[in-house]
Amino acid sequence: MARSRIRTGFVLLTAASAFAQSRPKIGFPHTKEDFRGASAVSQQIAWASGTHGTYARTLNGSSWMPAQVAGAESLDFRGVVAFSADEAFLMSSGPGEQSRLYHTADGGQHWQLQFTNTNPKGFFDSIAFWDRTHGVALGDPIPDETGKLKFEVLVTEDGKTWHAISPAQLPPAMEGEGAFAASNSCIAILGSQDPNIWFATGGAAARVFHSPDRGHTWEVVDSPIVHGSDSQGIFSIAFRDAEHGVIAGGDYKHPEEDGPNLAFTEDGGKTWTVSKIFPQSYYSAVAYDRGFGQRRGPETSGENRKHEGQTPVRLFLIGPKFIYDFRPPQNPVRISPVKKFPLQFNAASPYPDGGALIVGPKGSIVTIP
Repeated sequence: MARSRIRTGFVLLTAASAFAQSRPKIGFPHTKEDFRGASAVSQQIAWASGTHGTYARTLNGSSWMPAQVAGAESLDFRGVVAFSADEAFLMSSGPGEQSRLYHTADGGQHWQLQFTNTNPKGFFDSIAFWDRTHGVALGDPIPDETGKLKFEVLVTEDGKTWHAISPAQLPPAMEGEGAFAASNSCIAILGSQDPNIWFATGGAAARVFHSPDRGHTWEVVDSPIVHGSDSQGIFSIAFRDAEHGVIAGGDYKHPEEDGPNLAFTEDGGKTWTVSKIFPQSYYSAVAYDRGFGQRRGPETSGENRKHEGQTPVRLFLIGPKFIYDFRPPQNPVRISPVKKFPLQFNAASPYPDGGALIVGPKGSIVTIP
């Protein structure tokens, strides 16, 4: 089968995807801080997180209100998980004590510092939640009692206190292996009743770690994604159910280089198959459209409905200067900013009923329907 070629030329705000019912729109948070975290609660309520202790919130889907966490002005908030207009968790990334976890229950009027990483070699990469009280955070490998490098995995069962999973439960990390805090998406979980955890790595290896029981036991498998240098590997992982998932990445220092940078699994992450789209490039984030298979209309009919057992699939692939609207087996449609709005992109959060929130450097915020 011939490899698919990516279609280009679609311009943000002046032309939308051939499938979209309305055009992408830009949000203006009135800040130049860089955003790397996004969490869409609904089409009206969403949060973003970024540099210098900054976060932003919208209550109507269009007007964004930026703010800073008091005392956190030196922190880089790479992850945010929100549950409402009032409740959200923030994760900062950085060496040692710069990696922290915060919580607010009143829309950011007050923030509680829940956890500070006291290991000088610690570095938080991603945070995710099954529900308001059950969450997981991932950190780069640190030496255990025997000197073996193990990824740092923290969990909470009450939404207030965090504790590390015993390093003895985790497979060893390779020398030079780590995770990327590029888009708060190197860890993946499903719904509140699903016990699976997956996280993806880069650097010396591009591997996928999987726990079927919320961190009690683990297995790890190799992937075909490019790796070897500290700028290469898997940057993002997502699952639409317990069997079907996707990993995306590449080399952020050489974003135009072809991969393999994108791969899929149909067996829960045991094996990964490189995507046939060509050419590939560096992707900092990938996300499934949560509502795509539930919507009715021309976008969920035809060839897409024939893919993967009659299940229509839509993905958002995020590159530094583009967004791919990917509906296998059709070619991805590239959405790019016009010169008037020189936006760039880092992270994505799908809306519960379809579409996605995309955020990036210098206050970039875009909604894709």
